[in-house]
Amino acid sequence: MRVYPYNVERCLSMIRTSEPVPAGLLAALRSHTWFAACDERFQLALLAEGRLHYLSAGDTLFARGQEGDGLCCVVAGALKGVSVNPRDGSQRLWLYLEPYHWFGEISSLDAQPRVLDAVADQDSRVLVVPRARLEAWLQQHPEHWRDLARLACSKLRWMLAASEDQDTLPLAQQVARRLVLSSSNMGQAPWGHWRRRVRLPQEFLASMLGVSRQTVNKALRELEGEGLLQLGYAEIEILQLEALTRRAGTFDPVVYPGMKLPVDLTWPAGT
Repeated sequence: MRVYPYNVERCLSMIRTSEPVPAGLLAALRSHTWFAACDERFQLALLAEGRLHYLSAGDTLFARGQEGDGLCCVVAGALKGVSVNPRDGSQRLWLYLEPYHWFGEISSLDAQPRVLDAVADQDSRVLVVPRARLEAWLQQHPEHWRDLARLACSKLRWMLAASEDQDTLPLAQQVARRLVLSSSNMGQAPWGHWRRRVRLPQEFLASMLGVSRQTVNKALRELEGEGLLQLGYAEIEILQLEALTRRAGTFDPVVYPGMKLPVDLTWPAGT
């Protein structure tokens, strides 16, 4: 029997509470490199065909095994992409999805069930483009199927790079890389949209790296001792981004297109 530690039932009532996507959201969505690279016709179609759905913390947008019924983008709050062990209900965090990250493209491409649970970590808003509407538009504009394929390929490249990091890099460097990637929306946001403060609880970071929270805490304390960051409650402030980026090492710009950085990595005033 499948164990659901989250409120799957509330998902059904949430889906009925939705509203059209405001055109003013377009500029913010363009802060993600994939969306920004799409033709404007496709960008506008995603807004026109999509709906904004509201989730409370703990609500499940979709669960593993459910029908893949849409392409999604977080526009406020954050969602966790998790897998659940059916034997004991234990969880593995694979993705921490923040604005303006797109997801759900695999099921949109192959029409197969979802492979992860998507659960709201806090009160959130998600843009959902129903698969039927998306497919109908793409039938009329088939050249844009490649855009969905680009999104899926970018996730595959990212997962392969993360696996290689985990197999080859010392933990302190892995932690530094995850912090840089969290600041830059997984390397998908250009420099002007990076965040100085990242919400990344230590248990989340430990789950993504497959180590204990105590091990992650030791690595974070080491970086804090060097003056690179400051630990807070469920939040980490990056104090010296340039030094942290050096500790993180080289990022492949094909995998992480947002990592094309200026010479001066000083945080702008007021951030």
